[in-house]
Formats: sequence, C-alpha cells, structure tokens
Amino acid sequence: MSVKIRLQRHGKKGKPFYWIVAADARAKRDGKFLEKIGTYNPNTNPATIDLNVDKAVTWLFNGAQPTDTARAILSYKGALLKHHLEGGVRKGALTAEQAEAKFTAWLDEKAGKVNAKKDGLAKSKADAKADALKAEKVANEKRVAAQAEAAKAAEVTEEVAEEVEATTEEAPAVEENNEQTEA
Repeated sequence: MSVKIRLQRHGKKGKPFYWIVAADARAKRDGKFLEKIGTYNPNTNPATIDLNVDKAVTWLFNGAQPTDTARAILSYKGALLKHHLEGGVRKGALTAEQAEAKFTAWLDEKAGKVNAKKDGLAKSKADAKADALKAEKVANEKRVAAQAEAAKAAEVTEEVAEEVEATTEEAPAVEENNEQTEA
C-alpha cells in the first residue's frame, strides 16, 4: 500500500480549509485517511498551519510520500528538516542532542521571520488607516470651507437683495417728489 501525505479539503465554497492527512494513494481526495497530522488555513495572512511534526516525521520514516503542496508545508514547519536530522542520528553522523539543538535553533529563526512578517503587516495596516484618516480630515476641512463660502455668498446675496429693495422703495418716493416740484 502506497501512503501519501496530502491535503484534504474542508470548509465552504470560496473559503477552503484543509486537513493534512496520511492516506492511501488510491483513496479519494476527501475520502478515507489513515491519520490526521494537522490543519492548514490559507484564508488568514500569514496562513495558519497547525502540524504535529513528530507524527509527520514518523510517517516520512515509514515511507509516506508528500504531495508537492504538502511537501512545501512540511518544509515550512520543519518536518523535513527534522526527518533529515533524525536520519543523520540513525546513521551515527551526529548525536540526538546535536540534532535537537539544530532543530530548535532553526525553529527560533523561523519564528522570528514569521513574527517580523506579522509586525510588518500590522504596521502597513496601521499606516493605511492613518493615511485614510488624514485624507478624511482634509476632505472634511474642504467641505466645511465650502459650506462657509456658500454661507458668505448667501449673506452677500441677501444684503444685495435688501439694498436693491431699499433703493427701489426710495426711487419711487424721489420720483414723486420730482413730479410734485415740476408741477
């Protein structure tokens, strides 16, 4: 029986969620599996991967072949590195303590990179929010200034209208006085 480490799709349409499983190569993609090794959620940024590294290494030593995507995930989480280091321990090239030290050093370095990416994403999100707020303030100031100008224009128009009314009322009175003096 040929065993594959592969992804089994779950979730709804447009929002995939995967289980990382060890399954018979002849089984359907979402069908029967031998053991669930972990989960993979590509909907988050960065993608969330929960993997039991020891189970994955055990399956790799038993001859399971990962698919291309599963290989990338196993490499990202360090399962392939641990498999390689344990192979060196079995051959006597290094001790178990040395292999464990190398693996933990690699995990620490990887965690630093992931945290740096998360911090960068949070910073860019905060910068975008600050830029949007600044643009909104500028737009509000322009709107308030335009309203003030419109109010001033309305006042000037009212004053001009009042002056026109006052002059039109005075003009007939002046004309009546002129007509009386001429007669």
